[in-house]
Order: sequence, then C-alpha cells, then structure tokens
Amino acid sequence: MTVQTYQGSCHCGAVRYEVDLDLAAGSGRCNCSICTKTRYWGTVVRPDAFRLRQGEEALTRYPFGSGAAEHLFCRHCGVKSFGRGELEVLGGRYYSVNLACLDDMEPAALAQVPIRYANGRDNDWFSEPAVTAHL
Repeated sequence: MTVQTYQGSCHCGAVRYEVDLDLAAGSGRCNCSICTKTRYWGTVVRPDAFRLRQGEEALTRYPFGSGAAEHLFCRHCGVKSFGRGELEVLGGRYYSVNLACLDDMEPAALAQVPIRYANGRDNDWFSEPAVTAHL
C-alpha cells in the first residue's frame, strides 16, 4: 500500500482540497443516471484522508436519489470534484473524490488506476454492467 497526498480542485479553482490516496487500491465508475451523465470517476476515502482547503461556500448541493450521497458541485464552474455521504456498505462516512479533478496527477499514472464498474442503473451496485466502454 502506497498512500500519497494529492491536490484537487474544480475547474475555476474556487474549490480546493487535499486527499490521501492509494491509487493501486482502485477506483470506480458506474452506470447510474448521474454518474453516466457527468462521467464521474471516483475513489472512496475515509473522512480523515480528505481535507477541504477552500470553497465550502462555493459548493452547491444537488439532492438526488436516497440522499445517502451528497452530490456537490462548484456554483461558479459547475464541476463536481468530490462528494460525501454515509453508507453502511462503505463503512459509514466517506468522501468520493473525482480522479479527473486531481491537479497533480499525470495522465500516464491515471491510466494505470484499476477501475471497478458498478451497475447502479439497475440498483445492482456490486455487479458489473454488461457494457462499460462508454463509462
């Protein structure tokens, strides 16, 4: 396990955070309606691994689904750089960081991050959807 600290932000820079990640532990993409439309590519971390450095006041919440996940985006540029929530199946409180919003991540390193696909469209979160190339 190699944990490294990364800097992340939205497009305009109003929201900035720091997160400790082991990218070899993997990431996730799903085919639920919101992840498909936003092309969200996330990885889940415990609250102590995430530090919002700037922009809480710039975050807008989008209430969706069961409310277990807090969908957040920058009210200035519209980018969803992270979300947060609480789900027992994920071990309680969590943050989901959008890997595409890590500022100090090289494309070659991103290409090596393992991806697990989830079938959120059918509420079958622990199964891979039949088609994943578009995710």
